[in-house]
Amino acid sequence: MRFWTKISALGIVILLLALVLQLLWAGRGAIGDYGWRFLLHAVWNPVRGEFGILPRIYGTIVTSLLALLLAVPFGLATALWLAAAPFGLLRTIVNIAIELLAAIPSVVYGLWGIFVLIPWLTPYLQWLHRHWGWLPFFATPFPGRSLLVAALVLAVMILPTIVALSRVALTNVPRELVWGALALGVTPWEVLFFVVLPCSQGGIRAAILLALGRALGETMAVTMVIGNSNSLSLSWLAPADTIASLLANNFAEAGDQEVAALMYAALVLLIISLAVNLPAELSNTSLDGD
Repeated sequence: MRFWTKISALGIVILLLALVLQLLWAGRGAIGDYGWRFLLHAVWNPVRGEFGILPRIYGTIVTSLLALLLAVPFGLATALWLAAAPFGLLRTIVNIAIELLAAIPSVVYGLWGIFVLIPWLTPYLQWLHRHWGWLPFFATPFPGRSLLVAALVLAVMILPTIVALSRVALTNVPRELVWGALALGVTPWEVLFFVVLPCSQGGIRAAILLALGRALGETMAVTMVIGNSNSLSLSWLAPADTIASLLANNFAEAGDQEVAALMYAALVLLIISLAVNLPAELSNTSLDGD
């Protein structure tokens, strides 16, 4: 059994290396032709053979971080409540709702964003621009599809991941620690915040990282609501684009040169995902060693 589990673990490493090598091979033309300029330029013109993904890198990172900023507080609060709440009808309803959110296809989230979220948000975001437009994040009028709408949709999409995995981490804390704290006269909420949360921080960090990975790679829902604009703007109310949306929109009609550039873009997206996960994994390893 130990031999086969080791083979399975090595197989995952081999698959990752094979994926990286395939992207390197398929994008070798663009990597050789454009190099670092590909990451720093904003032009994407297949006719003239000019390719750059700086606005897409910005859109990918900002939408994902905004989604995390919105989803993590609500997700952790919900997980804490589910871990501490007694069994009952309300807890069952919340659990079912979280599971249903996780099962909804991304295209449905995109349609919800277009037909429900954007009309509902329009007056509020227009007010935000009128009164807070002096801030660079709200400097442009709200056109409908925008970076902020994409971040809100992503926040709803990654919420079930944060809630479900954080709840598992919270409920897996050894009961002896909880009973010992309660025996010392600590209130249940103090046990939750000062005993359970510190013991489950590794699992909560993993939940946040998995949610971030989902946000970085999400394609259809983001493509439908972000506006697909190849422009670099600090305003969250302006249309934007992501690397995943670029791949979804351009692959079908791309020529050989553009396919190589798209493979290069996919490699960049993979590197961003690895760069986000690797430091957290190293910190987890150091915590386990301590």
